[in-house]
Amino acid sequence: MDRTTQLIGQSGAFLDAVERTSRAAPLRRPVLVIGERGTGKELIAERLHRLSSRWQEPLVTMNCAALPETLIEAELFGHEAGAFTGATRPRTGRFEEADRGTLFLDELGTLSMAAQERLLRVIEYGEVTRIGASRPIRVDVRIVAATNEDLPAMAAAGRFRADLLDRLSFEVITLPPLRVREGDVAVLAEHFARRMAAELGWETWPGFTPDVAAQMEAFAWPGNVRELRNVVERSVYRWDYPDRPVGEMQFDPFASPWKPVGPSSGVHPAPEVAPSPLPPSASLDLDGVTDLRAAVDAHERAIVEHHLARNRFNQRQTAKALGLSYDQLRHCLRRHGIGING
Repeated sequence: MDRTTQLIGQSGAFLDAVERTSRAAPLRRPVLVIGERGTGKELIAERLHRLSSRWQEPLVTMNCAALPETLIEAELFGHEAGAFTGATRPRTGRFEEADRGTLFLDELGTLSMAAQERLLRVIEYGEVTRIGASRPIRVDVRIVAATNEDLPAMAAAGRFRADLLDRLSFEVITLPPLRVREGDVAVLAEHFARRMAAELGWETWPGFTPDVAAQMEAFAWPGNVRELRNVVERSVYRWDYPDRPVGEMQFDPFASPWKPVGPSSGVHPAPEVAPSPLPPSASLDLDGVTDLRAAVDAHERAIVEHHLARNRFNQRQTAKALGLSYDQLRHCLRRHGIGING
């Protein structure tokens, strides 16, 4: 499956980035893709490759931040047997693997200065020399690099080679964050929701309630499209009514009334407040209680059922009246086996 079909949007900022990608794709020149996390940098790299004359050749990806500095050069350029301790056999580097194709270097800003220097030489001369080898190997590789760092600022501070930045920035495609892509949140959310509904076996996609749609539009989406996809898919998965519009957004997967709080979390629990004394209840025979848990459960169920009826079985209003979150009330209903219709 061609993942470049996942480049979805209609905002001017997004369409401009896609158009610039399409124009740069046929060229052999390096392209630098800049954007916040989750904006789709890898999808842009794939589009650059698929629309080029190299589309039938390898697209090799390397995350520069995923490897320790001592292994970066061996991964990029390869090594000969005996080049260093543990190198028992020759290894082909990513440049050789991408020969005649495209090499996508993600998290470029994490490369060491030594690796940057060797990368510059490959770009200039089209040759790589394996670690421990004496003869260079010719390679024909189109480089696409990506980062969420401010590379010009890093170059000015001496933390990134200015000459390498010059060679990589023939075309710079800066991806807009989701918060400025007007109208794209709704389009993307609909796409991800329909896909998840189909995966769950729903017969139709019922849509979102207006309240949920407004929540998604108002959210800042610090994780951009990746975060939106996760939130939408999680919310559809957790929704219990496939025939009704999704009316609850699960923004935080860690949100729970039972979330552990400890010294490592950096969050201090709120001071305990003594509960208000309960008024005597004529319906509860205190002297006759022999099973505390059963009595508490029965009393809790009676309170919940009373407030549900009082709020015309509106679960959100009931949760608010009882000082609970919607998820807490839903858990309570399931625990007591209280079914709600409507």
